[in-house]
Amino acid sequence: MIQHFDPSQHASNAGHSKDLGTPFPAQAVGTASVSLDIDGVSISVPEGTSVLRAAALADINIPKLCATDSLEPFGSCRLCAVQVEGRRGLPAACTTPVAEGMKVTTQNERLAKLRRNVMELYISDHPLDCLTCPANGDCELQDMAGSVGLREVRYGFTGENHLEAVKDESNPYFTFDPSKCILCSRCVRACDEVQGTFALTIDGRGFESKVSAGQNDAFMDSDCVSCGACVQACPTATLMEKSVIDHGVPDRSVVTTCAYCGVGCSFEAQMKGDQLVRMVPYKGGDANHGHSCVKGRFAFGYATHPDRLTTPMIRDSIDQPWREVSWEEAIGFAATRLKAIQAEHGRESIGGITSSRCTNEETYLVQKLIRAAFGNNNTDTCARVCHSPTGYGLKTTLGESAGTQTFDSVMKADAIIVIGANPTDAHPVFGSLMRKRLRQGAKLIVADPRRIDLLKTPHMSEAQHLPLRPGTNVALVNALGHVVVTEGLEDKAFVAKRCDTDAYNSWREFIAEPRHSPEVTEAITGVPAEAVRQAARTYAMAGNGAIYYGLGVTEHSQGSTMVMGIANLALATGNIGREGVGVNPLRGQNNVQGSCDMGSFPHELPGYQHVADPIARGRFEAVWGVKLDDEPGLRIPNMFDAAIEGTFKALYVQGEDIAQSDPNTQHVEAALTSLDCLIVQDIFLNETAKFAHVLLPGSSFLEKNGTFTNAERRINRVRKVAAPVAGKEDWEITQDLANALGYPMHYTHPSEIMDEIAQLTPSFAGVSYAKLEERGSLQWPCNAEYPLGMPTMHEVEFPIGLGRFAITEYVATEERANRRFPLLLTTGRILSQYNVGAQTRRTDNQRWHDEDVLELHPSDAELRGIRDGDWLGITSRAGQTVLRARLSERMQPGVVYTTFHHPGSGANVITTDNSDWATNCPEYKVTAVQVEKVSQPSAWQQRFSAFDLAQRDYLAKAQQEVP
Repeated sequence: MIQHFDPSQHASNAGHSKDLGTPFPAQAVGTASVSLDIDGVSISVPEGTSVLRAAALADINIPKLCATDSLEPFGSCRLCAVQVEGRRGLPAACTTPVAEGMKVTTQNERLAKLRRNVMELYISDHPLDCLTCPANGDCELQDMAGSVGLREVRYGFTGENHLEAVKDESNPYFTFDPSKCILCSRCVRACDEVQGTFALTIDGRGFESKVSAGQNDAFMDSDCVSCGACVQACPTATLMEKSVIDHGVPDRSVVTTCAYCGVGCSFEAQMKGDQLVRMVPYKGGDANHGHSCVKGRFAFGYATHPDRLTTPMIRDSIDQPWREVSWEEAIGFAATRLKAIQAEHGRESIGGITSSRCTNEETYLVQKLIRAAFGNNNTDTCARVCHSPTGYGLKTTLGESAGTQTFDSVMKADAIIVIGANPTDAHPVFGSLMRKRLRQGAKLIVADPRRIDLLKTPHMSEAQHLPLRPGTNVALVNALGHVVVTEGLEDKAFVAKRCDTDAYNSWREFIAEPRHSPEVTEAITGVPAEAVRQAARTYAMAGNGAIYYGLGVTEHSQGSTMVMGIANLALATGNIGREGVGVNPLRGQNNVQGSCDMGSFPHELPGYQHVADPIARGRFEAVWGVKLDDEPGLRIPNMFDAAIEGTFKALYVQGEDIAQSDPNTQHVEAALTSLDCLIVQDIFLNETAKFAHVLLPGSSFLEKNGTFTNAERRINRVRKVAAPVAGKEDWEITQDLANALGYPMHYTHPSEIMDEIAQLTPSFAGVSYAKLEERGSLQWPCNAEYPLGMPTMHEVEFPIGLGRFAITEYVATEERANRRFPLLLTTGRILSQYNVGAQTRRTDNQRWHDEDVLELHPSDAELRGIRDGDWLGITSRAGQTVLRARLSERMQPGVVYTTFHHPGSGANVITTDNSDWATNCPEYKVTAVQVEKVSQPSAWQQRFSAFDLAQRDYLAKAQQEVP
């Protein structure tokens, strides 16, 4: 009887714990079936399967060292040699494809002797310290020596060997001990094939061969990005996490979801007792497939940092020291103040801000608290200050305010446009996947004022850089659309079948106007006309064209217009509704998508249901048991303005640092200072907490249960690894506050909150914890029509029926360069740090980026007599700050760039109040500035430092006074 095996149904976690997953190499397999015999067992596998993989699927174990499921077959160790009837020699099973009628023998005396000899040679040049080796019990070399029956080594250790090789401990997270290296090349191949950095090589020949980082550099001095792929691939203790060396090999694990960017990587939190030893990327994770970046893989130490808030604190006014109190007293104090303020100033005088770092369930409860207990719609979220134009623009054109594809879809793209995004720094795991596709031949177009690392992808087929001026996105996308229309590059069949004809005809007439031609818009964008034409042709003529964009699109005064322009381009070329295409926003924080989905905006209930819709509102009223306001509430900027005016008096902030992350810092601080009650719920004393009256210690992602929703609409489980250091998960704190205000909430587990979300939110109707446990993850919409979710949206129709083209008139931003402010400042992120840095600054990631700097072109520096490392005063219409200079050819003349990961940098002191016309999303990406050499920090920075020291002193005293 022939056994049939489907590789997709065999996701075993057998094998080495550092290399979880199926114990055979990755490879392309076909759909045709091949029958063969392995050790007398008849099996059938897909064409192209290796003998090693086929054997593993039949539960036949062949020893291996150089082979691993995440890498292409290599065939260097010879440990997996097998005997094939009718063939000479003993071929490597990992590189030998199956053939019809093949008869394979994996075990006999000849093979056993060969394998023992191979292992003996490996061990002869390997330290005999297995009992003291930190990888003891976690070492494939050790496992394979036992597997092949090696009991003694005949060769001595007095001859030439590598045992005295010097260990490299430069990396803060792992060591490299070349004395234990067996030259299997797995680390080199992982760096090349999985990460795409090509930082490691095999240097030298013969016995002199060795793994080298760069040109024999230390790991910290090389191009290594510390993603951990090499550590994960290493079968010995050559590459070993320092945490394992310190704490020992883990003995249990919990699968959870990373709390950094919007990729939503799945990890195994590997424990030894109550100690978290390491975070290992989970190969069953649908978003990351076992890959990771330096943040998710290694930067988890903030969760146990001494700065963690562990006890609630209160004070009557912000000029007083903190007083540590019980949870009951803190919640009672907050509720009493909120009630008193509403009694005096009215129902609309208070509001709240949800978090894009907390779970869906926690975010849902905060907006429910505001609507049901506060009695108004004054709820907003940081997602509005980054991706609200995505919601507006995509809902207008495509009918749904979310990305259209899975991340894996990029592997079928033939041309990729990246606009205003930096995937290798901000979304690194997806950036690695995109790089892989570019190495396979996809063409790349990058529209960005700055030259990003993606343009330096090794072995890439073709790349074009469109270095547009900040603020001119819409002019550029209109020029691309103009080329598509005037050169006849539209997919007319798709437009006729899937799009609103009247809207299309109006757009076509608009976009064909000569003023949108690349030749005319070149004066606006600074991008040569021929480069624009070539980019449009590359995208439109590709079999599959995909667009990925980030905050460089949305954080503009025309952010919503630009999103609609991107959708227009995709609709016109038919690049919607199948794999390899689509319009894909790259979300910045781990749960930006989820915070939007959960109803964090003042005009929308969960599931983007408008508060003015009586049917939708009625469903919520029936379940929540209260009458809901049908008028939209205040957005964050409106709250600030009203606070300064004296009509908005109290604010509840869950897991956001608006004092650091929102634009025009002076205005934000003035608003926070004006409040009678500011309640901050966070894991650290952040910048916003300096103005707070109540501090409620939050819980990290390791201390809670719930779900996150990533940029591809994928709902992933978050599972508790450790108890909350302050005793409560964030959802429990919100529930306590609701009860103290007189609105009853009685959930006992986040799964019950998700059940309520599913009951009230059509796109989540089929979501439950039980189904998530069964399926691993789900992509909304998940409902009766799509019970297993929808990986690719708009395959058959749009939620609004037909796609709608939108008129995208270019309107120049009010923030323009002039003689007083001749440079344009734009902002972004860096790989090692995350958002406002609250988490990553409390880890060894500080080694890579311990301060924000100002990048400027050498020609701009020369005009001002600036040298690399000089202190620069940066002045805008809003304020002034000081940063160090970094001269960079990445920049174009006239444009400067900085990150915003350090609060003392004051990046948002100089950003303005300009915002998107439709959503109030701040225009972070365009600020006119002047720079000059200075000798001391700005006045704001000096005040910041004094205030920061005073606040931390208050906190230290409060903690010391705890009985």
